[in-house]
Amino acid sequence: MTFKEKYLAGEIDFEAIDDYVDEWNNSSTPDTLARFLGLNEEEEDLWIEESDEALKEFLDRNK
Repeated sequence: MTFKEKYLAGEIDFEAIDDYVDEWNNSSTPDTLARFLGLNEEEEDLWIEESDEALKEFLDRNK
């Protein structure tokens, strides 16, 4: 499961995103970070252009 799937299912806290980024950085996966996290383009843009908090609020609206 991706970060997004686990977060929306309530299995992990949002702060776990940092662990997923670290895991991606230390992996040889061909996936982009956004794909690895399970984020769509809109969510990725929000995260990059705004903040972690903006992404968290956006995802929380979809729980």
